[in-house]
Amino acid sequence: MAATKPNASTPVPGKMSSRVWFYSVLLTLQYGAQSLISKRFISREVIVTSSVLTCEIAKVVCAIVLMAKDGSFKKLAKEWTLMGSLTASGLPAAIYALQNSLLQISYRNLDSLTFSMLNQTKILFTALFTFIILRQRQSIHQIGALFLLIMAAVLLSIGEGSSKASSSGDPEQILFYGIVPVLVGSVLSGLASSLCQWASQVKKHSSYLMTIEMSIVGSLCLLASTSKSPDGEAIRRHGFFYGWTPLTLIPVVANALGGILVGLITTLAGGVTKGFVIVSALLVTAILQFLFEGKPPSTYSLVALPLIISSISIYQKYPYRVKKKEA
Repeated sequence: MAATKPNASTPVPGKMSSRVWFYSVLLTLQYGAQSLISKRFISREVIVTSSVLTCEIAKVVCAIVLMAKDGSFKKLAKEWTLMGSLTASGLPAAIYALQNSLLQISYRNLDSLTFSMLNQTKILFTALFTFIILRQRQSIHQIGALFLLIMAAVLLSIGEGSSKASSSGDPEQILFYGIVPVLVGSVLSGLASSLCQWASQVKKHSSYLMTIEMSIVGSLCLLASTSKSPDGEAIRRHGFFYGWTPLTLIPVVANALGGILVGLITTLAGGVTKGFVIVSALLVTAILQFLFEGKPPSTYSLVALPLIISSISIYQKYPYRVKKKEA
């Protein structure tokens, strides 16, 4: 990654302010509980596109409120251009919109812990695309950690694809509507994340501004797709909020707030803290699934869990360091 100039928001290793701790706890709870509350509060009748669009609207509202609070609207009015916005945020927005739809499908066909662990493979694809796009190298430890992550993903795929004890009992449905969507979503997440990193380094876009731009562009892409998609037909036939209840807003708004929190934690404390949050969230998912669904993790999940935790921890702890040449 290209070096950046230090500023007031540059994270200080080993230090976490009370505000960062607060954001980290909130993100841990949100990330760990997201799949469970989505499964519980979003019925199968809810049209995926309607929940994704509502989530994007919630993100825009949150980002606008935060920009108004920190006074960055004045700077935005002077520097923002349509072409710059489309270049920095247009493609990642379209990719994230597709990824969110795939994740909504996967939520409904995998148990919460399996979904959360498979979703971590996005780190592998992020590393791949950051190397391709930004030439960001990985250390030996990080490469080893990525292989651990692949092993865990394979274990989960084999276990969930052949298990008859999972929620739907249909191995083909689990594979094609659970495992495949979340893995494809991980590939898309890695690509979009790398493009966002390029935009932040080259275009110097703020996280709030990118949230607004990407949400708007992504929403427009989704709206355009409804002209021919099954979701669009369902919306025209049954209405935008078909299958919704007041409780449906809980996972939708929680997902939007989680996106804002990720940006805040990355800005204030860096990727290492975010990595610890992800690990903690996996444990939260396992605990919540046992408490509220009465369903202990499968054997494959128990084997894969320490591999996931170890791989993420090692990856965050041992970054690539450029060797200094001797004089």
